[in-house]
Amino acid sequence: MDLRIAEDVLRHGWHVIMVPEDEVGPGFAYTIGLSHTHGTPELATFGLGVRTMHRMLNTLGDEAASGGRLSAGQEHQGVVAGGRVVLRDVDLRWYRVFFGRAIGFYRRPPFPVLQVAWPDAQGRLPWEEQVERSHRESQPQLWLPPDRHPVGVWTAEL
Repeated sequence: MDLRIAEDVLRHGWHVIMVPEDEVGPGFAYTIGLSHTHGTPELATFGLGVRTMHRMLNTLGDEAASGGRLSAGQEHQGVVAGGRVVLRDVDLRWYRVFFGRAIGFYRRPPFPVLQVAWPDAQGRLPWEEQVERSHRESQPQLWLPPDRHPVGVWTAEL
């Protein structure tokens, strides 16, 4: 796997790790190599099908490869059906829980990671008022320190 990641980073500029949903929790996906190749943060998204998340991360990776800067607070249209996505900083204390392969690639944190948060069917993001609980829980809030994150499926590995 490490060889495949290195080859993809050399050939394409990044690799996408896809972790499918299982009995432990929802699926997630994240990039490895964007920081190395393009000087932009790595990206992670959660709670959708792995193929959908793979496409989302590649869309944003293509933007970075074309010279676009990715940073916390940015909104991006056209990344996921149904509306905008918003990029949020990931607290370093989550890295060992979710980004083990990236730690192996970079040999140690910190490398920057942004969470790609996606909206519900009404266009509301997980932290917005009136969003349904199921949508709020479909994605972790990795911008929060682990000890401030609501207890749930995303904190089970802590």
